[in-house]
Amino acid sequence: MAQDRDDAFAEFASARWLVLARSAVLLGAGHHEAEDLAQTVLMRCYVSWAKVSAATHPDAYVMKILLNEFRSSRRRRWWQERPTAVLPERGDPGTADRVDGADAVARALDGLGDGQREVVVLRYYAHLSDREIADALGIAIGTVKSRLSRAHDRLAHDEHLTTLRDGTTR
Repeated sequence: MAQDRDDAFAEFASARWLVLARSAVLLGAGHHEAEDLAQTVLMRCYVSWAKVSAATHPDAYVMKILLNEFRSSRRRRWWQERPTAVLPERGDPGTADRVDGADAVARALDGLGDGQREVVVLRYYAHLSDREIADALGIAIGTVKSRLSRAHDRLAHDEHLTTLRDGTTR
C-alpha cells in the first residue's frame, strides 16, 4: 500500500517538477529560488498526498500550494538577492537570443499586477482552465476572466514584447 502511494507520488512529482519550477520563475522567482519552491511544494504534496490525489483538480490544488509558497517567500527578507563579488559563468554565445526573449517576457510580466501575473502564468504556462484558476486562487471565475482581459491589454502594448516582436533592440 505504501509502495503504491510512493510510486503514484513519484510519477506525479516527475511529471510536474519542471512546470512547477518554470511557473515559479514566471511568477518572479529566481532560478534557484524557483527550484526551492518546487521542491517545497512537492514535499507538501507528499505529506498531504491523500488530499492532492483526491482533489477534483489536482493541478489547480498544487498550483495553489505554489502560489501560497511564493507569496510567503516574498514576505521573508532573506529570500532577496544579495550582491556577490564573483559573477556566474557566462553562457555560450548561442543563448543570447533565448536570454533576450526570456528577459523581455520577464520584464513584461513584471509590469503586471500580482493578480494579473498569477492568472496569466496559470492559464498560459500551467494550462489551467478558468474554473481551475478560480479554485487555485480562491476567486470567482468572472474575476479570472477580467484579470486575464486586463493582462492581455497590458501585454499587447508592452514595450518589451513590442521590441521582441519587431526584432529591434534597445
